[in-house]
Amino acid sequence: MSKMPNDVVITGIGIVTNYGSGKAPHIALLSSATLTAPRVEAEKFAPYPVHPLPEIDWSTQIAKRGDQRQMENWQRLGVYAAGLALDDAGLKDDLEACGTMDMIVAAGGGERDINVDSLIVDEALKRNDREKLLNEKLTTELRPTLFLAQLSNLMAGNISIVHKVTGSSRTFMGEEAAGISAIETAFQRIKAGQSTHTLAGGAFIAERADILLLVEGIGAHATGPWQPLWSRSPDDGGGMIIGTVGAFLLLESREHAEARSAHIYATIDAIEGDRGNRAGGKLEARLERMAGLMGEIDATDTLILCGTSGLHELAARERAVLEERFAGAALRAYGGVTGHALEAQFPLGMALAALALDGRARVPAFDGSHEAAMAAPASHAIVTTVGYTRGEGMALLSAAS
Repeated sequence: MSKMPNDVVITGIGIVTNYGSGKAPHIALLSSATLTAPRVEAEKFAPYPVHPLPEIDWSTQIAKRGDQRQMENWQRLGVYAAGLALDDAGLKDDLEACGTMDMIVAAGGGERDINVDSLIVDEALKRNDREKLLNEKLTTELRPTLFLAQLSNLMAGNISIVHKVTGSSRTFMGEEAAGISAIETAFQRIKAGQSTHTLAGGAFIAERADILLLVEGIGAHATGPWQPLWSRSPDDGGGMIIGTVGAFLLLESREHAEARSAHIYATIDAIEGDRGNRAGGKLEARLERMAGLMGEIDATDTLILCGTSGLHELAARERAVLEERFAGAALRAYGGVTGHALEAQFPLGMALAALALDGRARVPAFDGSHEAAMAAPASHAIVTTVGYTRGEGMALLSAAS
C-alpha cells in the first residue's frame, strides 16, 4: 500500500490492564513464548472473578493531589492512561501540540457512591414518599464533587485540565460502541484532513458493585475459577469476565508524524463500526460486510485480536465468521486475559495490535486448547469488538515499514 500524507498512524500508546501500567508489561505479554497468567480477583466479588486494577502511582501522571482527590478511579485511570499516551508520543510537554490536539473519549455513566445508593434503597423500604426521600438524600448525603463525577464528559474535562489538551473535545457513551466510535471518528477526521493529531480512548473500572449488578442483570458473568475465554463452560455462568482497563492512543496524519520525526507503531488502514438486530443471521451479515471492507490479507502474517465479550453464543458466532473469512490467520481472544472492558475494549485491542506489529511479535496463544501458534511474526492485524448487548467494530492495521 502506497504512503499518503493523510494516512492515519499510531504514535502514542497509553495502556493499563491487570498486567501492569505502560507498554513494558504488555510487550512482554505479546512476545512471550507462552502465556503470562493474568491477575484475577476471585474472592472480593465471588462468585464472579474480575481482572483488577494494578498498583499505580497516580502522581506520575496527575501531579496535583487536589486533582487526584476530586476524581474517582474511573476518571483517574482515564487521565493517567491519556498521560501515558502523550508521554509515549513525546508530546506531553509540548504546549503548542497539546493546545491544538483534538480529543475523543469513550465514557460510561460516571461513578456511583455505593454507600449512598444502599442507604436510599434501605430507607425506601420503610417509607412510601420515595420521591421526597430521594431528594432528601441527594441533598444531604451526596458530596457535590461526586455528583459532578457522574457526568460522563468529566473525564475529557480532567484530561484537558491536567494535560492541557485543549483542541476540540467529544465524548461518546454507549458501552463497547462508544470505544469503537471514538477511534473510528478520530480516524475518519484525520483521513479527511479535519484533524492532524487526536488523543482517543477510554477507561473502565471492573471492581464496582453497580457494574457487576448491571452485567448480572442479563446473566452474563462467568462464575467460579478463571478459565481462558474459549474454554469457558455454559455450566459456569454466562461466560463474561470483566476487567479494569485504561487505553488511549495518539493518532496522527502521516505527514504530521513524519514532520516531527515521531515513532510510528502502525498504520490504521480501515475501521468500521455498526449495530443492529442480531437475530436471523444479521450479526453475521454485518461482520461479513465489515470484513469485506478490510480488503484481502495474507493470513500467514495476520494476527486477529478478537474482542469478543465471552458470552457463549456470541463468541461462537463471531469466531465462526472470523475463521471462515480470514482462514489461516492466528486468532487471539484478548479479553480472555485482560477482561472485557466495555468502553475501553476496542481502544485496548488497537493498542495491543500496534504493540504486536511494532515488535513483529509472535503472540502466544491466550487459550492453548483453542488457538494455534502463529506461523510468522505479525505484519497485519485485524481488531474486532462485539458488544455484549449491542455494537460491533472491526479495524485493519499494518506494521510501519
